[in-house]
Amino acid sequence: MLTKRPRGTNDFLPADTAKWQYVEDMLRRICREFGYEEIRTPIFEDTALFLRGVGDTTDIVQKEMYTFEDAGGRSITLRPENTASAVRAYVENKLFAGVQPVKLFYMGPMFRYERPQAGRFRQFHQFGIECFGAASPAADAEIIALAWEFYNRLGLKGLEVNLNSVGCPHCRPLYRQALQDFLRPHLGELCPTCQERFEKNPLRILDCKNPDCQQHLVGAPITLEHLCDDCSEHFTAVKRYLDEAGIPYRINDRLVRGLDYYTNTAFEILLSDIGAQSAVCGGGRYNSLVEQVGGKPTPGVGFALGMERVFNALAAQGIELPVQSGTDVFVAALGEAEMPLVFRLVTELRRRNIAAAYDMLGRSLKAQFKYADKFSAAYTLIVGGDELARGNVLMRDMATSEQQEVPLDEVVALLAERLG
Repeated sequence: MLTKRPRGTNDFLPADTAKWQYVEDMLRRICREFGYEEIRTPIFEDTALFLRGVGDTTDIVQKEMYTFEDAGGRSITLRPENTASAVRAYVENKLFAGVQPVKLFYMGPMFRYERPQAGRFRQFHQFGIECFGAASPAADAEIIALAWEFYNRLGLKGLEVNLNSVGCPHCRPLYRQALQDFLRPHLGELCPTCQERFEKNPLRILDCKNPDCQQHLVGAPITLEHLCDDCSEHFTAVKRYLDEAGIPYRINDRLVRGLDYYTNTAFEILLSDIGAQSAVCGGGRYNSLVEQVGGKPTPGVGFALGMERVFNALAAQGIELPVQSGTDVFVAALGEAEMPLVFRLVTELRRRNIAAAYDMLGRSLKAQFKYADKFSAAYTLIVGGDELARGNVLMRDMATSEQQEVPLDEVVALLAERLG
């Protein structure tokens, strides 16, 4: 009986991973341009980190975490997101003692037990950035600008930035009370999840997708009407920075995001033509999170985007990535006797950082050429026959079909020169 991959996971075959590498390389280039450095954290963490860092009222903690007890009796959780881990690493490794702000990015698999559907998987991959130590609204605008730049370089169209402010610990309680007062007469008509959220975190009710709950939210108070002066000034400044950068946005006063740690700015980038999961990026400010995880009060801001959704979006818009072949030269042998020499040439080419391939199965020359088509190599070398008897190999430029004899002891250097 064939053992299949677990539900909600994917195999990414070589044709897929070439595209992933292209996108990942683009993200790394952009991060370098914006001054962000890569961090890599464990795939599993102490469960308490996510209880404190993500929030015990979130769907992630309540329903979706892969939690188990290890052989030492410790409660361990596969990371469902990476911000909490990045904060833990910032505190544990005393990055706060260095030059601030600390600007980090990460890529890797995350794990959530949820119903698999288009754009949602149980093992999925995120790219994210975190900026610690900068309270300036410029930091909020910068992370939005980074995400915006990435999607534009991919050539995606129809992007929309949704922007809101969810306030701070000083003004949010006033809004929380106003929202509860508005919803209390309809509490029994809300879905069971929202009834539970009513006391623990009523702002999450705004995020509910149940049509009945949304109906009862018509006319509800909005966060922007309850901001304190500091939060209002911060939000105005974020908008001004985005205006200066020419990044369009729409105010969405119902946007609260799905995690408990957000303060002030919250944003999402939406794409209309990828189905129900139209949010391709989301994030915001979290000025209390470092303290919640055990550090000193430190401002923070960041975002995460789902890599699978990036590729869904590219497919939906028919965008082909300019992924190049991984092979520069294919070396063909006329017969078995020439195989050791072929192997020597391939080895010398690779030592020159030239990607080289050859046939390992003893195919005929015709079959080798057919096999070589898979690699889309720039050049093919044919080893054997009269040419080899004269101390040469036959070199074919695959773009022009031109052929020439090249001395065996010069061909590697010539290819290195032509391929740069």
